[in-house]
Amino acid sequence: MIITLAAGLVSRFTVLKEDAALASFYLISLAAGVVLVSLKGSNVDLLHVLFGSILALDDATLILLAAVTSISLLALAIIFRALVFEGVDPTFARLINTSGAYTNILFLSLVVINLVAGFHALGILLSVSLMMLPDFAARFWTDQLVGLMGISIGIGFLSSVIGIIVSYHLNTPTGPTIILASGTLYLFSNLYGQRSSLVIAKIHRPDLVP
Repeated sequence: MIITLAAGLVSRFTVLKEDAALASFYLISLAAGVVLVSLKGSNVDLLHVLFGSILALDDATLILLAAVTSISLLALAIIFRALVFEGVDPTFARLINTSGAYTNILFLSLVVINLVAGFHALGILLSVSLMMLPDFAARFWTDQLVGLMGISIGIGFLSSVIGIIVSYHLNTPTGPTIILASGTLYLFSNLYGQRSSLVIAKIHRPDLVP
C-alpha cells in the first residue's frame, strides 16, 4: 500500500507517469525485501520467492487467487468509466469528476494486490512479466480498449496453458516457461500483428523499415 500511495502521489504531482512510478517503487521494494531476508538469515528459499512454484500451490493459495480475481473484476466494473476518463484525458476527468485521485489510487491498489497474489504462483519477478507482456502483445492487434482487454486476457491464458504443457513434457521450470511462451507470443505479435507490426510496416512503408 505504501508503494501504491507513493506511486500515485508521484504520478499526480510530477511528470512521471503511473506505470513508471509504480515500476520504480516496486523495484526498490523488491531489492529492499531481498536484502532484509538475507540480513535476517531466514530459511526462506529466495528462488521460490523470486520465481514462484506454480505447481506447488495449496488449496488456501488457490482460494486466495480466486478471491483476488473476483474482487478485482468487481472493482474494475465499478470504476471502469472513471478509470477510462482518467487514463485518456486526466485533465478533463478532474474537471467533471473530483474523485479521479481516488480512482487512480484504487486502480494502483488493485495492481499491487494482484502482484502480491501472483507472487505465490510466479514469484516476485515473473508475475510482473505475465501482467505486462500480454498487454504489450495485444497493442499490435488493435487500438480499441475493449479489444485490448480481450486480446491481452486471451494471450495471458494461452501463454499459461502452453507454458504448463511445455514444461511438463520438457521437464523445465514452469513459471519461466510460461513467461517464455508469453514472450514468444509478444515477438510474434511484434512481427505479424495487424497494427504497426514490423512486417505490416514493411509492406505499407518499406522506406521506413530496413
